[in-house]
Amino acid sequence: MSLLNKRFKTPYNTAPFSKIKTEHFLPAFIKAIEDAKIEISEIADSKEKPTFTNTIEALDYAGEQLDRISSLFFNLNAAETNESVQKIAQEVSPLLTEFSNDVALNKPLFERVKLVYSSGKSLALSEEQKTLLEKKYKGFSRNGANLNKQDKNTLRSIDKELSKLKLSFGENILAETNRYELLITDISELNGLPEGTIEAAKQIAEEKNKKGWLINLDYPSYIPFMTYSKNRALRKELALAFGRKGFQNDALDNQEIVLKLTQLRFKRAQLLGYQTHAHFVLEERMAKTPENVSNFLKELLKKALPAAKNEFQELEAFAKKRDGIDRLEKWDSAYYSEKLKQERFNFDDEQLKPYFKLENVIEGAFIVAHKLFGIDFIKTQNIDTYHKDVMTYKVVDLERNLVAVFYADFFPREGKRNGAWMTSFKPQYIKNGIQERPHVSIVCNFTKPTTTKPSLLTFNEVTTLFHEFGHALHGILANTTYPSLSGTNVAWDFVELPSQIMENWCYEKEALALFAKHYKTGSLIPMHLIDKIKSASTFQQGMQTLRQLSFGLLDMSWHGIDPCSISNIKQQEKEAFKLTQLFPEVEQNCMSTAFSHIFQGGYSSGYYSYKWAEVLDADAFEYFKENGLFDQKIAHNFKEYILSKGGTEDPLELYIKFRGQKPKSDALLRRSGLIN
Repeated sequence: MSLLNKRFKTPYNTAPFSKIKTEHFLPAFIKAIEDAKIEISEIADSKEKPTFTNTIEALDYAGEQLDRISSLFFNLNAAETNESVQKIAQEVSPLLTEFSNDVALNKPLFERVKLVYSSGKSLALSEEQKTLLEKKYKGFSRNGANLNKQDKNTLRSIDKELSKLKLSFGENILAETNRYELLITDISELNGLPEGTIEAAKQIAEEKNKKGWLINLDYPSYIPFMTYSKNRALRKELALAFGRKGFQNDALDNQEIVLKLTQLRFKRAQLLGYQTHAHFVLEERMAKTPENVSNFLKELLKKALPAAKNEFQELEAFAKKRDGIDRLEKWDSAYYSEKLKQERFNFDDEQLKPYFKLENVIEGAFIVAHKLFGIDFIKTQNIDTYHKDVMTYKVVDLERNLVAVFYADFFPREGKRNGAWMTSFKPQYIKNGIQERPHVSIVCNFTKPTTTKPSLLTFNEVTTLFHEFGHALHGILANTTYPSLSGTNVAWDFVELPSQIMENWCYEKEALALFAKHYKTGSLIPMHLIDKIKSASTFQQGMQTLRQLSFGLLDMSWHGIDPCSISNIKQQEKEAFKLTQLFPEVEQNCMSTAFSHIFQGGYSSGYYSYKWAEVLDADAFEYFKENGLFDQKIAHNFKEYILSKGGTEDPLELYIKFRGQKPKSDALLRRSGLIN
């Protein structure tokens, strides 16, 4: 038996990454699937009368080892992948889909679930148990349990293909990101770039045994170049390379995958009796229907569009006056926005970076969590990791009881996909009276240390760290009985509330004074810089809001309709962006073919949820500000009703319990400077 198929003999049952070899995974998956099938059969074939305990509860705990192996493997596939891992992913995904369908389409099992569900009102169940019962029943009905045999087979076939297509989509984007390099050998072509960016580019080149400076499509390389490079031709080259990922009619092209994914999702929804994929997805979200999402996006668009148009015209005029630019292009946006911000507020990110040494920002996040929620993070050396850059911490409460194990992985590398995310290696739950604490991880792609400087973060990277840390707190402070309702297992348009609210502390003097210290002198960030951060927080918020809304509209344009007649991805995108377009169209580029959130991740029909959750987080943070940033009563209620409850109750009800009222969008519009 593989070491992956049993409880680990490690501190806190953490994964022994250094002992796990790639070749261990496939046999471990096969064994775990076999074991899980036996567990499911025992529940389905039981001669006992179906009860909540022997059916619903037993089902939620079934396949525990399989879930653990899946978490470890697919997290590695995102953060430390290679061809061997990707090959196993392609082999394993159909097996997991098949197993999942075996459970969802198991008739005797569904009959038992249905019997418990039908007698639910007469059972003395807690709120959490009622939610679990409802979700288990819907889990079957929404996954084909009521279909006839032929339709069940069709559903199996669709699900198997979907799992493979999503993997291929992500593999293509990672390969595209890794293969592009801009090698600069003439130092004059680095004009405008900050010293740290130049040093990092030289280091990347040296690592690849090349002379000069290497810029790539990883965010810490790409974004500073687009923001500061004076060389417009190179900005254009880099922007075009970034924007054509998956859109080059070659072996890594994602166009066919996008069409197949959307068509299969639509066919699946229709098979299950839903009008579109969006109708299927949104039934289980706070928004409930595509019409509600559409109205929400249009309402925000109405408020943001006038401001965005004014900001764009101002940017155009600024670029023309400064450099004689007659037509502002997408590759000019970050550059001239930064220059305009510098002129208006008399500061730029480079002034801030010395005060945001990565280690200090991490410590700042920990202090904020301590002051709000009474937990401490203790750095450890005895927990195994999958890469030398990964840091590990033991999280404890005020009585020094273990709350969680926390992993942090901050720097880009070849086997790691772009972006930032939170994940977990092990969930929180209570089984047989034993409290299992979670193992939570955040993964980012921040500026690496160089030979002369530590990792100094841009302010955007600071807010990203706090954002992912907010997700982590949602997992760390989970306190539910059942694994499927624990931590971030909530409605997707609610899951961003804990992450987005944490970003707010980055703008406040009281919080910044805790950690924003100069990496050389240790002096606190000057108050005038904090004032400028605050003043600049509403800069171009109209354009930023429009950008987010455009992504939400694009998502719904794929999933809120019948996509089967779509053959031209670019044309479909143009239609979706028509209401939000400010910059001239770039024919060589395509957003959809690299839109990993909706075609690889879990955000299909759900990208709107970032703005939806902003309404929640702005309203919630305004509550803190009215009473104090670290008000203990409000922090306790946020922990009690938002962070610890997971998906055990209706999210709107939980929010009302925390806030005392329904959320209002006015707080977001005020924060964005879109209303007074």
